[in-house]
Amino acid sequence: MRGWFRLTVGLLAVVLGVLWTVLGLGYVEGSALTDQRLWAVIGPVVVLIGLVTLWYGMRARR
Repeated sequence: MRGWFRLTVGLLAVVLGVLWTVLGLGYVEGSALTDQRLWAVIGPVVVLIGLVTLWYGMRARR
């Protein structure tokens, strides 16, 4: 079970980061985050953190 927690957190961070980026760029309507440049910047940062966490999770599983 080594690495499963990191993999889960990393995947969640990637999904949330992509969602925040799409909302911040205004591609999805109906949210308080729509067309907010702050979320268009925070989203890719969270995606990168999630990818690093996924990488560490994969290394821990080996």
